Amino acid sequence: MNGGSEPFPRLPELTDEERVAVARMAFDRLKTRHSCRAFTDQPVPREVIELAIRAAGTAPSGANHQPWHFAVIGTPEKKRAIREAAEAEERRFYGEDGDRPNASEEWLGALAPIGTDASKPFLDTAPWLIACFAQRTGGIEEDGQTQNYYVNESVGIACGLLIATLHEAGLATLTHTPSPMGFLREICGRPNNEKPLMIVVAGHPAADATVPEHALRKKPLEQISSWL
Repeated sequence: MNGGSEPFPRLPELTDEERVAVARMAFDRLKTRHSCRAFTDQPVPREVIELAIRAAGTAPSGANHQPWHFAVIGTPEKKRAIREAAEAEERRFYGEDGDRPNASEEWLGALAPIGTDASKPFLDTAPWLIACFAQRTGGIEEDGQTQNYYVNESVGIACGLLIATLHEAGLATLTHTPSPMGFLREICGRPNNEKPLMIVVAGHPAADATVPEHALRKKPLEQISSWL
């Protein structure tokens, strides 16, 4: 049975030239976004994070089930627990615990230009960590049973809006994906029907923060699009 509906929201009435200008401004702002791995502990108002999550919650989703949950970590104790658990997984990933790396040589080679390793100090330095969970079941009522659809696609779009909003608010971000991430469910007290997808680190960049030259390379329009 179909429910009711409302008129589509009015969009700005712009000329084609104005639309191009607005799109160009958005691109010019977003192209300055880069992953940051060195943060300060300068506080960020909770309301900024709340509004970014509300923006993420406007993302399209399969059957409008909104299959996401954002667990926000701000206490030193929880951040420390996440860092310790993440670094333990990272040491296994890089083989820094003395065993064979969990990652393939090809994977490690791809990461080499970025200069990452098992040390993740940003996890307890940055003021906020946002653990992003994908809900396999639950529906819009979050009953834990109703099947959700296009979960990864939906949550991926929501995370993109989250990151874009934080960038617009003048914050640096990092998407951190230790593998596996099951520890996040336990630390954040989330149910088994939720799969942790990433941690979004948010805060102010340290004075000595840098962007690896490799990360400045972006594929040109001709490579990332085709026009049929």
